[in-house]
Amino acid sequence: MTDHDADAVLGRIPGRLKDARQAKGLSLDAVAKLSGVSRSMVSQIERGESNPTVATLWNLTRALQVDFAGLLDLGAPARAIEVIRADQAPVITGHGLGCHITILSEPGKVGSYEVYDIRFDAGGALESEPHGQGAREHLTVIEGALTIRSGEAEDTLRTGDTARYAADVAHAIRDCGEGARCFLIVETP
Repeated sequence: MTDHDADAVLGRIPGRLKDARQAKGLSLDAVAKLSGVSRSMVSQIERGESNPTVATLWNLTRALQVDFAGLLDLGAPARAIEVIRADQAPVITGHGLGCHITILSEPGKVGSYEVYDIRFDAGGALESEPHGQGAREHLTVIEGALTIRSGEAEDTLRTGDTARYAADVAHAIRDCGEGARCFLIVETP
């Protein structure tokens, strides 16, 4: 991609975000609340006055339920193996307490399945409202110990353990005190 091509892609983002927000009938305040991005920043991005980070764009596309790759209109990868380097992976901010969430799944798969690498500081927690009807999560603990709650059910997992549980009810993942890391797959039918 040339610099000219990159400028053209970036130049389309403000209008596409505004169109998506208006198509959903959402105000700037509603998008700010859903995304964790300030109202003023959302407004600046829509007016083309701010150059948002990938994490900010990711949070906005999740809040608006639009395809991240479609927003950028990047088309198919030019290589047979698509590689996202560790320092280039999108990160979700503003969710949970003491959580560091890295997005591993393809942007175009949001809404059917999502894959995350989550690192918890000691005592960190990620509490979630219900996802769509029939949603499930599949969590594998890579390091440490985590307590999982799904509705009224609760269990503790240690390194190597995997849990599968309903995510269409309120649910939570909490570190047991020493810090932990897990891979999480969110599956939405």
